[in-house]
Amino acid sequence: MESIKDHLGRTFKTLRISLINTCNLACTYCSYSNEESRENRSAGKGNALKPKELMSLIVKLHERLDFSTIRFTGGEPLLYKELPALIKGARSLGITDLNLTTNGLLLQKQVPALKAAGLTAINVSLDATDPLTFFMMARRHGLDQTLKGIDAALNAGIAVKINSVLMKGMNHSQVIPLLKYAADKQIIIRFLEIMAMGHLHGKADEYFFSQQEILQLISTQYRFSPIQRKHGATANYWQTEEGNIFGIIANESQPFCTDCDRLRLDVYGNVYGCLSSNYPVPINENLESAELDNRLREALAQKQSTKFTGSKLSMLHIGG
Repeated sequence: MESIKDHLGRTFKTLRISLINTCNLACTYCSYSNEESRENRSAGKGNALKPKELMSLIVKLHERLDFSTIRFTGGEPLLYKELPALIKGARSLGITDLNLTTNGLLLQKQVPALKAAGLTAINVSLDATDPLTFFMMARRHGLDQTLKGIDAALNAGIAVKINSVLMKGMNHSQVIPLLKYAADKQIIIRFLEIMAMGHLHGKADEYFFSQQEILQLISTQYRFSPIQRKHGATANYWQTEEGNIFGIIANESQPFCTDCDRLRLDVYGNVYGCLSSNYPVPINENLESAELDNRLREALAQKQSTKFTGSKLSMLHIGG
């Protein structure tokens, strides 16, 4: 069977599944406002895939693409009641790298079920360790819940990374506190340049805090050296003299498009080859092999050659 590759040799080895397009936060880089969040909660109801339908699509895609990794995202995936069953289903396919991206608010109570299902790693979104800054970014309280969720995952032996989206003038002052928190917990933190998605499409520059600025700020407190980037990785990494590792996802300063291997599947059964300049490519479990291949190649053609350009599509609908 002919492999699905583009002119740069890219294919799909990582599947990111957006399980739900609702969230219990209203982060400034994801939602316009509290009102928009309420609209998003009601958008598309009745059209979402049922868990069995979603699992059938995962099986069909894995049979064709042989994924090495599956990441469950949202919205907030911990709001999806059937998450443990999906993790078990994916593990039964022989996929052992099963990850979750979450804001952590509901994590403490759900860790035992996630661990038992076979989840191997969790990325927790944490944009501040200061409660007021956390509230300004998330437009909700919940810092203590998130921190307790991180501790619960670590105590259960689940690998944890922290993702921190930086917005100049809002939370860029949190870089050092976040780095110190991650070092104390002996976990990796990645700082994310703001992405021109949703309502920030075309105006993300106002909040942009670059990789160079992040490194300059960290250099005031730490000495560090670079780590060679792995093929297909989204982040560049450095190690401090103390041995702690931090990363930067520099989609604008140092794009990683040329070896991207991610395919996205949304709650409605659409696939996307890229967050940037995308459009939904519908698939279903009844597609013949040739037609499925055509649609996967259509999604692959969405990948940018060199640089992320952004999209008006909200992260709530396609996942991070």
